Amino acid sequence: MSNVSVLSADRRFLERAMLCSVTTVPCCVFLFVNCTMLFSLRSKAVFRDTCRYVLVYNLLLADTVQLAVSQVLYILAALRLRLTYPVCGVFITFSHIVLRISPVTLVVMSFDRYVAVCYPLQHATIVTMGKTRGAICVIWAICSMNVFSHISLLRENPFEGLNSLQMERVCSAENMLRGPVAAMFDKVYEFTLFISAGVSVSFSYIGVLVAARSASTDKVSARKAHKTLLLHLVQLGLSLSSTMFKPLLGVISQIIDRITLVRISVLFYVCVVMLPRCLSSLIYGLGDQTIRPVLLHHLTSSVSTRVAP
Repeated sequence: MSNVSVLSADRRFLERAMLCSVTTVPCCVFLFVNCTMLFSLRSKAVFRDTCRYVLVYNLLLADTVQLAVSQVLYILAALRLRLTYPVCGVFITFSHIVLRISPVTLVVMSFDRYVAVCYPLQHATIVTMGKTRGAICVIWAICSMNVFSHISLLRENPFEGLNSLQMERVCSAENMLRGPVAAMFDKVYEFTLFISAGVSVSFSYIGVLVAARSASTDKVSARKAHKTLLLHLVQLGLSLSSTMFKPLLGVISQIIDRITLVRISVLFYVCVVMLPRCLSSLIYGLGDQTIRPVLLHHLTSSVSTRVAP
């Protein structure tokens, strides 16, 4: 019986290690591409001094941080490693901030494309570097407000009654904020945020479509803006789907067995959590004629440097 229990424990550990490797390898590839893209956006003055590229940098930075934090939490949960409450709180704080930055940044980027098409003569005066930096500061401030509310909601947890700061379960937002008020606040905040972002991006999309029919509008610019805003809607939808990842798994877990649930959770994690975080580098890195040669140059240089003896 002892030999069987040891073999069973080894098998479970091997299974968890394989699940970690399945997600860690593509995550490292995505992180490498995203970091190269971030370096490319800071390598030339044309990227540092253009409002659109500054917003892309902010979006990509948030996606990269979210991808790294999500993967660390996923590995800790897969290996069933428990953290202390303060360390887990740091991870959850970063995760909550950067998760909301992407949809709000997409709203600002959509507004930039709307102004560029509908008000081309006033675009240079409406969208400036000073206003763009101010908008980025406002984005981070808005997304940080939710964290301050979480800190106040931590009072619901009886930390003073704990014998140790070591968590009894794996690190997650649900295990940090277990009260019904915290869960309801998160749902209302996310619903309000994504509905507002969806309405704003849709308004910009419709405005560009209407402007494209005007004879005075640059057709090429309107067509490019139309495709960009459509991609923004897709990114916003994927960001929304990533917030529904855990509730959806909770519903599925009631109707399927554990092995199937693990396989589905890995598939969902790769497609719903990881994939949206690498779309920015693919869309703006390969789709933009200005960024593409710089990004490809840095990617090939990095790969050749690592491969060379």
